Amino acid sequence: MSGQTRPSTRDLGFDVDKARADFPILHQDVYGKPLVYLDNAATTQKPQAVIDALTRYYTEDNSNIHRGVHALSMRATDAYESVRETVRSFIGAADKEEIVFVRGATEGINLVAATFGAANIGEGDEVVITNLEHHSNIVPWQMICQERGANLRVVPMDNRGVLEIDAYENLLTPRTKIAALSYVSNALGTISPVSDMIRIAHERGIPVLLDAAQAVPHLPVDVQALGCEFLAFSAHKVYGPTGTGVLYARRDILETLPPYQGGGDMISMVTFEKTTYNKIPYKFEAGTPNIAGVIGMGAALDYVSGLGWDGLVAHEEDVINYAVDAIGGLDGVRLIGTPAQRTGAVSFEIKGVHPHDAGTILDREGIAIRAGHHCSQPVMDFYGVPATVRASFGLYNTRAEVDRLIEGIKKVQEVFA
Repeated sequence: MSGQTRPSTRDLGFDVDKARADFPILHQDVYGKPLVYLDNAATTQKPQAVIDALTRYYTEDNSNIHRGVHALSMRATDAYESVRETVRSFIGAADKEEIVFVRGATEGINLVAATFGAANIGEGDEVVITNLEHHSNIVPWQMICQERGANLRVVPMDNRGVLEIDAYENLLTPRTKIAALSYVSNALGTISPVSDMIRIAHERGIPVLLDAAQAVPHLPVDVQALGCEFLAFSAHKVYGPTGTGVLYARRDILETLPPYQGGGDMISMVTFEKTTYNKIPYKFEAGTPNIAGVIGMGAALDYVSGLGWDGLVAHEEDVINYAVDAIGGLDGVRLIGTPAQRTGAVSFEIKGVHPHDAGTILDREGIAIRAGHHCSQPVMDFYGVPATVRASFGLYNTRAEVDRLIEGIKKVQEVFA
């Protein structure tokens, strides 16, 4: 990809300057310098359409949902429930009842571990994950394996940060009850060949969960085309509010799972002797949800869809490839992970500089990056580093901002020269 002439993303219908105008937070100075926001893998900024949706709900429709018979409650319910169809369309699900609203990808994965895992994983069974996982797709499976006497198996990766597919195949056995895989690494940006990995698992009768938190903001996702049984993502990674997200689960599986939590709205009838549970997806949505957050998530997905995937993907690919070439070309800087298929994030280390020190100096230059282990400590262990500097990109980032980052890195090196 490097060095090739690319068509203008405007020719594909994407205008980054127009998109940037939709995000009010970007138009500010930090320490007297224009903000360069490169921490999108941690959370993305919000377009005015999402901010307006949140404001509209709280100023016009604020009410609890589902059981009210007054106008505000009915309007709030309609707005909230309409987002199921928005999500269904966005990820290509067959039925909006396959969409469970959760607090984020973390809760979605925990829900699957606690329900599907509890019903299907026993002593001596196995769960397969990968070396690229975020802690959110490691710890829940460790917990259920410890509880059930099962074994956690880990797919290795090579020095590029790419999974070893032959090893993955060999790890799948008749005792494997589920494969839980990250679509895109939050630490390295590696895009894993999940379609092939799902096919390989299905040939052995093994269901698959995809952690798509880092994929959904950058790539079109179609759960039916992928064939996964479960998929989780967070709204705040795809330009929506924090504290809400989605678990997709195939309907035939979802109907067999026990409830995750008990309380209001996940019930049909309660007596002291017995409780009858609600139909799906409500069986998994106990208590008053983040109503405004779900409505804001719907606005975010509509916003992204309206930009057009072809232009958005081409623009982000151009910016991240430019960043990889520019960062990798600096003396005294080492890229951590060099996958050929990458989106979203670039991790690196600056010789002789702790990542936290680099992050502090870059902040004073108006550049927001992430410094740490990125909730992916096994990845850090693999590369023998305690932490990295991570620049992560969104639809509003530009080559000019990459140039600012490069100048910032040089300033870090000057300080520690």
